[in-house]
Amino acid sequence: MFLAYIVGTCSFGFTPRTTLEVVGGEQRLRRIASLIRSCELSFHDLSRVELDNREPVTPRFNMPFEAGLAVMHSFASNSPRHTYFIFEADYRRLQKSLSDLGGTDVYTHNGTEKGVLREISNALVGARLRPSISDMLGWLKEVRRRLKRIMLTAGAATPYSARVFHELVAFTREVVNEELSGR
Repeated sequence: MFLAYIVGTCSFGFTPRTTLEVVGGEQRLRRIASLIRSCELSFHDLSRVELDNREPVTPRFNMPFEAGLAVMHSFASNSPRHTYFIFEADYRRLQKSLSDLGGTDVYTHNGTEKGVLREISNALVGARLRPSISDMLGWLKEVRRRLKRIMLTAGAATPYSARVFHELVAFTREVVNEELSGR
């Protein structure tokens, strides 16, 4: 679903950002808050809050915490306008685990890439660009094919590194722009 968020965001003409970019010596939390403040929109997918079975068995709460920072930033009266979007695989799960978000629109993607693209389309319905789900699925397929080469070039074992993320975004924007300029 990571790739679907990259493709979906680029498809609407936005440049995705992620905490993977948060590197350096400054306190990580300050860098995350700065990243949120620098963005007009933020997507927070809470569907991956799962138990880590290694001792001590614990859920990871980074995504809900970051969503909370974005919500707080959107409430700040002296901040530029910030819109946050909450994504979840199952709406009922969010009602149970984070009922304080009651009344917030939740974009339910059913745990699928197609669902993520559909819900990004719903969240960004007012955007200037409005790609079709089938176009985005095609671009996702191209990005997935390129992923191994990008990881190999970066010497990365997973797609979850700053360099791989930046290269994925650059390639996705190239694919999307090439397709849209040819129309």
